[in-house]
Amino acid sequence: MSSQATLTLSTVEQAQEMGLLPEEFDRIKEILGRTPNFCELSIFGVMWSEHCSYKNSIVWLKKLPKEGPHMLVEAGEENAGLVDIGDGLACCFKIESHNHPSALEPYQGAATGVGGINRDIFTMGARPVAQLNSLRFGNIELDRTKWLVKGVTKGIGDYGNAFGIPIVGGEVFFDKCYNTNPLVNAFSAGIMKKGEMISATSSGVGNPVFIVGSRTGKDGIHGASFASKDITEDSAEDLPAVQVGDPFQEKLLLEATLELGKTDAVVGMQDMGAAGITCSTNEMSAAGKHGMELWLDKVPTRQADMKDWEILLSESQERMLVVVEKGKEDIVNAIFDKWDLSCEEIGIVTEGERVKYFMHGELVGDVPCDDLVLGGGAPVYHREWSEPAYFEEWKKFNIDSIEEPTDLVEVAKYLTGHENIASKRWVYEQYDSMVGTVNMSTNGPTDAGIVNLKGTDKALAMTVDCNARMVNANPEEGTAMAVAEAARNIVCSGGVPSAITNCLNFGNPYNPEVYWQFVGAIKGMSKACLKFKTPVTGGNVSFYNQSAVEGTEVPVFPTPTIGMLGIVEDKKHITSLGFKGKSDLIYMIGKSENDISSSEYLASYHGLKESPTPHFDLDKEAEIQHTITKLIRTGVIESAHDVSDGGTFITLLESAMVNNLGFDITTSAEIREDAFLFGEGPSRVIVSVREVKEDRFLDVLKNVLIPFSLLGHVSKSEIRIDEKSFGDVKDYREIYTKSLETKLS
Repeated sequence: MSSQATLTLSTVEQAQEMGLLPEEFDRIKEILGRTPNFCELSIFGVMWSEHCSYKNSIVWLKKLPKEGPHMLVEAGEENAGLVDIGDGLACCFKIESHNHPSALEPYQGAATGVGGINRDIFTMGARPVAQLNSLRFGNIELDRTKWLVKGVTKGIGDYGNAFGIPIVGGEVFFDKCYNTNPLVNAFSAGIMKKGEMISATSSGVGNPVFIVGSRTGKDGIHGASFASKDITEDSAEDLPAVQVGDPFQEKLLLEATLELGKTDAVVGMQDMGAAGITCSTNEMSAAGKHGMELWLDKVPTRQADMKDWEILLSESQERMLVVVEKGKEDIVNAIFDKWDLSCEEIGIVTEGERVKYFMHGELVGDVPCDDLVLGGGAPVYHREWSEPAYFEEWKKFNIDSIEEPTDLVEVAKYLTGHENIASKRWVYEQYDSMVGTVNMSTNGPTDAGIVNLKGTDKALAMTVDCNARMVNANPEEGTAMAVAEAARNIVCSGGVPSAITNCLNFGNPYNPEVYWQFVGAIKGMSKACLKFKTPVTGGNVSFYNQSAVEGTEVPVFPTPTIGMLGIVEDKKHITSLGFKGKSDLIYMIGKSENDISSSEYLASYHGLKESPTPHFDLDKEAEIQHTITKLIRTGVIESAHDVSDGGTFITLLESAMVNNLGFDITTSAEIREDAFLFGEGPSRVIVSVREVKEDRFLDVLKNVLIPFSLLGHVSKSEIRIDEKSFGDVKDYREIYTKSLETKLS
């Protein structure tokens, strides 16, 4: 390698600056049989970052269930998961984080997160049809939090609206543990004909390699490495690691990509996300057991005189790498010329499994692709973990230590206006929920977002869920509850849970207590997914999410966001959460317990954060969901809404406000009134029933072994509980709809 001698050899200090350990630098020298040059070290730096290699998590990720009745592509095989939805169609879906970029530059950080997750979908040949997002921010009173909220939501809205994909649901949560490090998790789903998937692989010696889409710039360089370290006061220096997005360019790339996918010219294609050209060339080569030669000086660039390593590591948006069947180059050029997009041949597929990079004829990098990628020779670590002292200490919480308030109306109004419960209208009004006319939830709000499948009797149901406070209290049970809540939202909307994708947001994995949380979350997710037959199709892990709280560096709440896809087998089963008519009966399916643990009521109103999760029985949860499905399919209920944040009162209120109705209920004499109204125990659903259907409703329930109870009835507009007036629903609506906007102003 004579030309190698002219290139500067790298040092262990440079390796550490890239996030590599000294022993990893030694391992690189062993793999190469020599000291890497700076360009090669940069390649290993990004490919062996946590963001790309999952080196601290892959041991446990492999334990997640990956097989299910609808699976077409298992986790890790392609850019996103793929499930069979019947009628010759498949759904491609995935969730990913863009936390660190959003912490520094919230508008572009969030916007490019949306762009990246959509590219993961259409690079497989699917047309994106719906998006959701899960957002976490710090103390809402802080100016920084308000700046982050406004920047993130505008970034998501501007990019998604311009790209033309509706946002059909999501969640927003505030806690001081996210002060420095917000969480921005973006979910996208797309539809394609079964059997028409484009694979992310490379094969065929001599086949040309094209880069298509936008030109390559200096934005996003070392973005994967940046995402694999803590955010500090010096992180502003990493601002070039944040990409800049162009949704109009992405829309053109979508159409060109889908058109290309209908030809026979494509061998394989991959989005350029984390680590840019480096990742796509090595992952596609490793997947196809071939090598590549890349000519970096042929890559179209935005800036003159970009260095080889800058071109390789750039995470500029709206780009794809395409391996084309030799002799069909004109097909590719014609399509991208039609859509006015850059399209350049920058390499060829070779024998062997080495990827070689040239700059103006000089060899600047020569690496073995298999040693770089997840599942190949990338490092794999078995981290130690230890149970934190708080875990057992919090279990000692007793409800009797909390004095029940004398004025529960005050509590009800406080929770109605709390930022974690109040309407997120201020957020979602920035999003277009109707573009593409696929969102059926606008016809009547549902627990999950409903997406129409035109030309069929079916629809898709999708949701993102995670109560991070519950997971923090008990990672295993809290994560199982997150999966259960996602499934419950699908079921209450009339769907059948199919599969999940996950976004695992945690603190520093080298902290044994953080890693204990991660391990517990994997265990809880596994057992719940097995119970609901919802395999994990993929997702991502985001470590190093830390925040400065009152001068102390703390990890964010462990936040394993669950994105779940469900299938509504007949559109007539779609069930709204809203009460329909005065005098309809209100039933609870499931049973309330004398428990306020980890509730918003306990944490915010009483200011007590130290409590365990409420009791959770996975078998009972599954039986309740099965029962809700029976009730929906026999046509005996008018609405269904699961009990979650804010407890039974907020669930009733949200059902009532849809059609400006009230409710008159009686609480249980067996438990405290505040626990009945505001406790957040799982496995409960509020349903409404027309009086003329009550006998048929009870006939269904007499054959199932689950508790249920009549709470009361829907009223004209007043809210009455235990014969006491709580006021008019319109007053609560005023609080509910305006609170968040007021707090953010």
